[in-house]
Amino acid sequence: MELRELKYFIAVVKNKSFTKAAEDLHVTQPTLSKVVKSLESEFDAALFYRYPRHIELTDVGEIVYAQALKMLSIVEELDTALEDVLQMKKGTIKIGMPPLIGILYLPKLLKGFQERYPHISIELVERGANIIKELVADGVLDIGFVMLPADENDFQVIPFASQDLMLIINKSHHLAGSKEISLRELANERMLLFSQDFTLHDRIKQECEQAGFTPQIAYESSQWDIISQMVEYNLGIAMFPKSFAEKINQEKVKAIPIVKPQIPWELVLIAKKDRYMSHATRGLIGFITSSHSNLE
Repeated sequence: MELRELKYFIAVVKNKSFTKAAEDLHVTQPTLSKVVKSLESEFDAALFYRYPRHIELTDVGEIVYAQALKMLSIVEELDTALEDVLQMKKGTIKIGMPPLIGILYLPKLLKGFQERYPHISIELVERGANIIKELVADGVLDIGFVMLPADENDFQVIPFASQDLMLIINKSHHLAGSKEISLRELANERMLLFSQDFTLHDRIKQECEQAGFTPQIAYESSQWDIISQMVEYNLGIAMFPKSFAEKINQEKVKAIPIVKPQIPWELVLIAKKDRYMSHATRGLIGFITSSHSNLE
């Protein structure tokens, strides 16, 4: 049994005539009669009482008609739903990001995307980059913003932004007068780091060790605003990307370039390789790829 056969059968019932149904369907009457006969053979029962001047449904025909209407309705709903998804009229995207991303880029990025695709739902998960990588790998998240490194064997990696880290210190700090600072000069300073599920935590520790010292970690937090306020109260120093350093309370805090070495903060978008990607997610990645240079 095919959907085409059910459509032909329904047309006969609605027109109460093989001749009129054949005209509506643009097929010959013998073709239509053959299709109905095929259905009757499959069900092993007559679907119509055939009289000289009219036709009527049998009891079996009534059942087949009612169920055929339901089946065609489901197929039409499926076609509509698929069209909506393919045309990006609906869908849900789960995005993971560290808190800094939400502050620096996400509002403007999502505003532009949702103006273009207003019926796509976005679910945001704020976690450290290390956790986000795990969630993307496990399929919990569709895509994620993370700081490099990211394993290109596991992920599709799309460059998004690149900046250098800046030293964030209280204006009363003895290093506040410096125009630039080397990492080695921070060997005896109390550091405020993002917590261990953030890639930036590992990166700063690694850079310090390569510079010849183990950082003195005073506090760890997953919240950028807590770290920023701790710097305002001179509880330690911190390192933030340049764009974020420009947003700090400049009455109490100062941002100084770090040299020897410069520490890049390279932000990428990741998606799991070899996994089906929804049209909505593909659309967002395409939007980000085409527009992210205007967001920096």
